[in-house]
Amino acid sequence: MHTLALQLAPVLAAEKSKVPFYVAGGVLVVWALTLSLGIGLRRPDFPGSVAAQRAIMAVTAVLALAAIATAVLTASAPVKSAAAATHTEALPPVPVVSAPTPSSSSSSAAQSPSAKSNSGEAKAPSGASAPVPSGAGTSLKLAADPSGALAYDTKQLSAKAGTVTITMANMSPLEHNVTIERAGKVLGATPTFKGGTRTLTLDLKPGKYKFYCSVPGHRQAGMEGTLNVS
Repeated sequence: MHTLALQLAPVLAAEKSKVPFYVAGGVLVVWALTLSLGIGLRRPDFPGSVAAQRAIMAVTAVLALAAIATAVLTASAPVKSAAAATHTEALPPVPVVSAPTPSSSSSSAAQSPSAKSNSGEAKAPSGASAPVPSGAGTSLKLAADPSGALAYDTKQLSAKAGTVTITMANMSPLEHNVTIERAGKVLGATPTFKGGTRTLTLDLKPGKYKFYCSVPGHRQAGMEGTLNVS
């Protein structure tokens, strides 16, 4: 039996074929059917002698060992699952862009949208959307969906030109950030985080800007919106 395994091993290693296993198994099946159906049913006294019993047992043992040996030698290594392969892939690094330095307070005050009436009281400009900008600029609030969905709590933000401060809350089990861009150019972003809030302050001119989460795949899933600065 050992000699048979040594002779089959080079063939199996070179061709990676299961034919020897099929041959050994087929011979074993034919042998078993022949003994039980072909001879055993027709001859009640079969095998008839102790020598014949030993010979039949020896042949059966050899065929069974040959089938087992070929099965072991032709067995292939298990293939890694798709889930395991996915977890081994390295995720691309998350880009972190530092926020530009806000303009001076004098510049912010010059661009403040507040206007005084003839009575001397400050009035908000007509048509301004909430939140109302303070004297030092506009403060906005943004939050990630706390259930874990890839979305913000709004897709529209409005602000006045000048210093714009965005405070983002993330109570989601996933890490998020908020990134501001205009015409494909990133102007600033908060750190990627979860649990708590982060603040981003930028000096923005009038126009349309995009805010989104730069974690790979989150923006593509719909985690983005429009910031209108007037």
